Amino acid sequence: MIRADSQDAQDVVVIGGGHNGLVCAFYLARAGLKVRVLERRNLVGGAAITQEFHPGFRNSVASYTVGLLHPTVIADLDLHGRGLRIKRRPISNFLPMDNGDGLELGGGTARTQAEFARFSKRDAERLPAYEARLEAAADLLRATLTRTPPRMAGLGDVPGLAGLGALLGRAPMEAKRDLLALFARSARDWLDDWFETPVIQAAFGFDSIVGHYASPDTPGSAYVLLHHVFGEVDGVRGVWGHAVGGMGAITQAMARACIAAGVEIETNAAVSRVLVDRDRVIGVALDDGRELRARIVAANVGPKLLYERMFEPGALPDAFRTRIENFRAGSGTFRMNVALNALPRFTARPTRDPAAPHLGSGIIIAPSLDYMDRAFRDAREQGWSREPIVEMLIPSVLDDSLAPPGQHVASLFVQHVAPVLPNGRSWDGARDEFADLVLDTVERFAPGFRASVVGRQVLSPLDLERDFGLVGGDIFHGRLSLDQLWAARPVLGHGDYRGPLRGLYHCGAGAHPGGGVTGLPGRNAAREILRDRGWFARMRGH
Repeated sequence: MIRADSQDAQDVVVIGGGHNGLVCAFYLARAGLKVRVLERRNLVGGAAITQEFHPGFRNSVASYTVGLLHPTVIADLDLHGRGLRIKRRPISNFLPMDNGDGLELGGGTARTQAEFARFSKRDAERLPAYEARLEAAADLLRATLTRTPPRMAGLGDVPGLAGLGALLGRAPMEAKRDLLALFARSARDWLDDWFETPVIQAAFGFDSIVGHYASPDTPGSAYVLLHHVFGEVDGVRGVWGHAVGGMGAITQAMARACIAAGVEIETNAAVSRVLVDRDRVIGVALDDGRELRARIVAANVGPKLLYERMFEPGALPDAFRTRIENFRAGSGTFRMNVALNALPRFTARPTRDPAAPHLGSGIIIAPSLDYMDRAFRDAREQGWSREPIVEMLIPSVLDDSLAPPGQHVASLFVQHVAPVLPNGRSWDGARDEFADLVLDTVERFAPGFRASVVGRQVLSPLDLERDFGLVGGDIFHGRLSLDQLWAARPVLGHGDYRGPLRGLYHCGAGAHPGGGVTGLPGRNAAREILRDRGWFARMRGH
């Protein structure tokens, strides 16, 4: 076994070079700490990477759209100065329907109202109030995104809770009532109060089940609507975009920021175990036999992977290990990238003009809440839906660097597949069967689509776990259920980014505020690490 010399000890070792790990490393290095990022794969970026999956065709492999990346993170790491360019979608979403019609959402309230009016004048009239009310409720949560949740363990929580109480106390009563309703009610209950048209309800309700293995009828699913309302590009709220060059452009810019700040990044460096001495961590052991000593270990891997696979038996307090065993992961998602020799021609919009707004949007195949509910029930009973929920993006209409001239790439993000198939069946034997069903589903709304597919990359929940360390294929490192949010993420008593052992911190999506490419778990964790080191004041500008 190769052991690191004591002089090689790091101040901080970050496990995992995904975007949150890079953000955390940047802030710590900028404050003067000696930081090393250890990444299992041969490139950094975690699930936010761009790769060639078919000769001449590149795409964002797993994560696929920009909108949640926090403006402060963008500015502090100078991501635009390091080459990041983001293009906005022309509209938000397009929902094709079985009757050959389709609904376009986005491009401004007036444009969306005109679309809604084709289906329901009442729904069109209610849209501005709906947007205002949801935005007001989202504003209450936005204020918590950059705050450290309380430990809920004693008097030390009083200042933070008092500040949060003051913030909520100043909010309008209507916003507080809406926030309570969103946390407690199902997406269908919430949307039934606002809209009468099934496809309009679906246009909003889709956000409640993205990465959330639940029915739109599940109590609390309305909250997830807020999680996706946080979208913002270039200061414009409610907008989603595409990173030119794919999602890897974000993490490569982050890596350049880290290197400039003095971070050492090591790839092909898989961590097998966190080293513990009594009640504190002292470093990590790698698959290649090395042991690296560090005063601080910041984990950018999910809680299930960290605590169930990277600690020796008996290293963790029994009560904590039990809570982690009950932590739920498995977002019910399936991911495909396809190479196309032609753009799809939807029955509802029979054009292949790459400038057509719907081809630059999120194309959602899920025309009603009933469709989404059936998909969830099917998945629970048989492993996947007979009618899959598919979100298609065609980033090459915004970014011609991804495919050869005149050809395109599309991502197919599928919701509601069982993380573990019933009856002992493995996803390795079922992957292509379900992938064919996904293509058939798109074909139903865009005849000729299957014939245009010249190559494909398929990632089942099992592939997402093996390739990216996402246990259960969970894109959020743990379900966004109410008992796994805020101060209870990952478990109550450790929602403040501090683990159960001294020197151990959570800096990934398994910590507040959760998943999505935000950078905030990494930034917030770095702040707490520096606070514990007595160097908080050196985190300039914060």
